[in-house]
Amino acid sequence: MGFSGDDKTRIVVLKALVLLLGLLYGIRLFSLQIIRGTEFEAKANRYAIQSVKIPAARGEIYDRTNTIPFVTNDEAFSVEIVPAELPASKREQVFERLAEILNLKLTEIRRKIPASYYHLYQRIAISSSASYLAITKIAEHKEDFPGVYWNSRPIRRYLDIGSLSHVLGYVGEIGRDEYKLLYNKGYSSDDVIGKTGIEKFYDGTLKGQDGFLRKTVDVKGKGLAGEAERLEAPIPGKKLVLTIDAAIQKTAEKALGNRMGSVIVLKPNTGEILAMVSYPWYDPSIFSSSNSGEEYLKLLNDPNKPLLNRAIQSSYPPASTFKTVLSTAILEEKAISPNTTITCRGFMEYGGRTWNCWVHSPGHGPVNLQQALAHSCDIYYWTVGRDNLGVEKIISYAGDYGYGKPTGIDIPGENAGFIPTPRWKEESYRERWNPGDTMNISIGQGYLLATPIQVANMMAMVVNDGVVYRPHVVKEIRDGETGALIQSSRPEILTDSSISASTFKTLREDLRSVISYGSARVPVSTKAVLVAGKTGTAEIGLKDRWHSWFAAFGPYDAKPEEQVVVVTMVEASNPWEWWAPYASNLIFQSIFAGQDAEAAAKTLGLSLEGQHLRGRAE
Repeated sequence: MGFSGDDKTRIVVLKALVLLLGLLYGIRLFSLQIIRGTEFEAKANRYAIQSVKIPAARGEIYDRTNTIPFVTNDEAFSVEIVPAELPASKREQVFERLAEILNLKLTEIRRKIPASYYHLYQRIAISSSASYLAITKIAEHKEDFPGVYWNSRPIRRYLDIGSLSHVLGYVGEIGRDEYKLLYNKGYSSDDVIGKTGIEKFYDGTLKGQDGFLRKTVDVKGKGLAGEAERLEAPIPGKKLVLTIDAAIQKTAEKALGNRMGSVIVLKPNTGEILAMVSYPWYDPSIFSSSNSGEEYLKLLNDPNKPLLNRAIQSSYPPASTFKTVLSTAILEEKAISPNTTITCRGFMEYGGRTWNCWVHSPGHGPVNLQQALAHSCDIYYWTVGRDNLGVEKIISYAGDYGYGKPTGIDIPGENAGFIPTPRWKEESYRERWNPGDTMNISIGQGYLLATPIQVANMMAMVVNDGVVYRPHVVKEIRDGETGALIQSSRPEILTDSSISASTFKTLREDLRSVISYGSARVPVSTKAVLVAGKTGTAEIGLKDRWHSWFAAFGPYDAKPEEQVVVVTMVEASNPWEWWAPYASNLIFQSIFAGQDAEAAAKTLGLSLEGQHLRGRAE
């Protein structure tokens, strides 16, 4: 179908209009970009929006009752210099006086304000934690400090937390590598971030949202007269309510005392950590001081490693506490009748060497499974582990209990421990696994390594008939301003074992025998609660010292929701006093008698200073 003459005319006119509009648009773009481009570029260079950050307060941290503060914020001061407002004739004098007042190195100030910055009208921070006294000294002689300003900012305050330092962690200025990882998450190069503990794990929750003061400035950063400032108020970080019971934490701290080691108190039916102590600890407040770098180096070079959270980051041979795993395997696999006795003479000959039970000749005599666990007889477990179970079944049951893998606790840096296998030994040492290796692992020695939190989970599994809940230290997240509840932690199943309930029932009875007539009968003397558990004394090649373990739960005759698990681990670096069961005894007494550490110790006739033993105990 063809077009009429009128239609053709209209089409020609329309094309002409389109071409004309395109031509006019092109001329306008040419004028803006080419003819007047320099003019607009100059204006853009002359004016810009400058934003001054107002740091948000980090969220506060409280105990499980939400009434006792562990971490709050104090007001500190950031000292800043506008280099262009500081006359050249006074520059060095001002730098020197500020270094003295703020306890800074002169070289540090010069590094932050190099000669290439002298023309800038922008504020440059030289200190983020100046004291009120320092600000007073500057303010009293303001005329001697041209171009020097200060702003208040929140600084972390740790409230007499003692042994909680490893749980809480500390904060510090963001590092270059950290900034590369976090800059797309809204972090800036001068942020303060969590470095360890829950300060790090929950940093995004605690951080809050910074505010800004925005104003129009010229190319040198100088504010323009008549231009109003615009304020965007900061939003504080969210508040954390921990699972930690402040009273139990203090008792556990005093029970361990100045002994290198750790204590964990756990609610087995939820995974809540009621107390976590690691000694030695440190003061996280030093990381907010002006000499934080020097203090950090001291901690790093301390041979006692105070930065190490021994409860989750150190692994040790679990020693005879691991006989709990062996007993489980024996019962579940029906490897040997629990009533069958094996005679312990205090030693046995195997593989061309003598294997000595911890009770030397004449030994324990004939013992069945319960008696072997109660008295921690090595001969029994060496024999049954080697001849009736075998390494593969032992490894399998250890894995069921959670050994050899992280628990997933909400504190960073957890150690996975280690379960040795025949394949690993062959690949690592070019040696075949032999029956002697099986005997070693059967009593928790050899290459086997476990963390205290893994041992605590082992006991929780016994209490819960095979269920283990992920351990955690944060109970609630609340609004930082109103305190309104945002999120509550719920028990999360970490392991749900297929081991029979009857096996766990028998095992609990056997663990009770350890206290009622076995190896822990003397040290665990509390009448406030019935306790069941297992001692452990780990050999590390020393003749007069051993690692001391005690892993227990109580009340033995109560429901899981009414019970607590206590694990105490005292390292062999301390003088030998078999302290783990005594410390745990004091903790149980304190919790269930409602006493503080001193009163509990008095009731038990126990000295918190400890005792000195000459020989080994199990």
